[in-house]
Parts: sequence; structure tokens; C-alpha cells
Amino acid sequence: MLADISREEQLGILRKMLMIRRAEEHVIRFNEDYKDLIRGHFHVYIGQEATGVSVCAALTSADYVFSTHRNHGHVIAKGGDPKKVLAEIIGRETGYCRGRAGTFHVAAPELRIVHTSAIVGGCLALAAGTAFASQVQEASAVTVVFFGDGAMEEGVFYEALNMAKLWQLPLIFLMENNYRRAGRSGTSHSATELANVPRALNVDTTVIDGGNVGLVYKTASDLVRRTRAGEGPFFVEARTHPWPGNEGAHPKLVAGATHIAWAWDASGVPEKMRSWYAEGDPVLLYARELVEQGGVSRDEIQQLDAEVRKDADEAARFALESPLPDPQAAVNFAYAGGGN
Repeated sequence: MLADISREEQLGILRKMLMIRRAEEHVIRFNEDYKDLIRGHFHVYIGQEATGVSVCAALTSADYVFSTHRNHGHVIAKGGDPKKVLAEIIGRETGYCRGRAGTFHVAAPELRIVHTSAIVGGCLALAAGTAFASQVQEASAVTVVFFGDGAMEEGVFYEALNMAKLWQLPLIFLMENNYRRAGRSGTSHSATELANVPRALNVDTTVIDGGNVGLVYKTASDLVRRTRAGEGPFFVEARTHPWPGNEGAHPKLVAGATHIAWAWDASGVPEKMRSWYAEGDPVLLYARELVEQGGVSRDEIQQLDAEVRKDADEAARFALESPLPDPQAAVNFAYAGGGN
């Protein structure tokens, strides 16, 4: 499948996947190494990088993306600045939302990420509305809404899906199934397969391995093309492998920071987590695939990772050194047309 992606694009995808991984590792260290730097719960995108980056690689700057409580990865995948993402996560003035959104609600309207909702399924209706606006304006923009398996338990999912199908909206429903809610047995949902639900509403539905970069990119590219041609909406279930660091109330670096060399030798990973890094980590699987197909060397990948680590470290320093918002400006941007 990677034959459809140029070598430059292949490395660009790996760079973004690595940046998401390194940025999220910093987020976890923000929580572990600093007191009250992150107040409350937070979620990371580790283990799902292949899905978000590959989908966004198939989009243009004019296309819209709506995200979830795991939004950090989606923003970076769409071209977001890691400095501004990390600054926003810890509530700094230099963040995308000037410190007002925090970890759950990072949004970047200039990237066509208009809004992010931590409410399960919260962005589905907003995405449908944006797709409807594009249709009315006769624009070519495609809207992609990312959500998890748990969102399919919410009423807004059915309303948005039904409306999108009735009105043939230019909308792609991208469900990242990390089995955090339903589990692999699907015990919290009566559907035998979650993909059967959109099929019942006659929505064109595809189930893919969300860790396979080439497959995700090809699927997304085909569906984006068809959506622009007026054939939408579409539903994609991207099945991912849950990262073991997400098991507790707060994400933990259970194996430490990822070593890119684990792509070829995972013996250095603690035994309890070794199978995930050897068989389920999308970053390491993709790095291994690039080498095995013969177009990229191990040294090149290690050099790329070193560059990304440096950039991510710089982004973390930028965030930590950035000022908090002025308390007197707390009501700024709270009302349209005033108080700013």
C-alpha cells in the first residue's frame, strides 16, 4: 500500500507520528514531574498515531477536522504547532486558545479544527453542521469527525449519522476503535459488530486496521475523493491496539519513552509490555515497514527521530517557559462582539 505514497510523503507521515509520540510523552512527564501543572485528568493519543496522521495526510488545508478528548494528536496531524499544543495543554497564554481550553479542548480554527469537545460524541453534531454549511455554500471542503467506540452509545451519533445520510453530507465519520468503552467483547453495546450500526442506516461502511499506514491512507484518500464528488457520507471503523499505558486513571510511561530501535529489537521493553511494542505499536511497525520495503535505512529513521526529539524538547521548554494568562483577562473572548 505504501507504493501509493511518495518517499517524501512516507517520511513526512513518520515525522508527524513521531512528533505526536514525543509530544504526548512530554504531556505525561508534565503530569509526573511537576506538581499541579496539569490539574485533573488528561488523555493521550499514543497507539493511534497511524490513523490520525494518515487520514489528515489525505486532506487539504481547506478540509475540516473535529476531534475528541484525545485531540493533541489530531491537531498535530493536521499541521498544528507542537509548541502551541503543549502550551495550551498546560494553560499558557501562547497556546492555541490562549490557555483557556486546556488539554481537553485544543482547537485551531486556522487549521480548520474549529472546535474540540471532551464530551463523548460532542463534536458529531457540530461536524454534521459544518458539512451541511459546506454543502449549502457549494464548497469542496470535506469534514472528518474523529470519535471513539464509546460515542456510538450516544443519541447524537444516531441523529448525526441519520441526518448526514438523508442529506448526503460531505462528511466522513472516523471511529477510532481502541476498545476503551466497549471492549473487544462489545459487552456495552448490543450490536454484534459496531460497523453494523451505520450499515443499518445504509451508510457506506469500511472496517480497517487503524495501525496500517498504507491502508488507512488509501482508504481515506479514496473516501475523500468520493466525498468531494458528492457520494458521502461514509463511515470508517479504524481498529487500533490499546496502549498499555492508558490502563490507569492517568496515562503512565509504563515502558519509559519509546526507543525507535525497538522497531527491530524489542528485547529492551519490559516483558509485560513487550508484545504491544513488538506487534501493536503503529510508530514502530511503520518504521519497520519503511526499512523492510527498502526505501529508507535504519540510520535515516534514527536520525529523523533524533530531530523530532529535539523539536519536541524545544516545544516542551517553550510551553513551560510561556506565561500564564493575565487573570484580569479571564472574561476576554467569553462573549461575541464584546469584552475582548
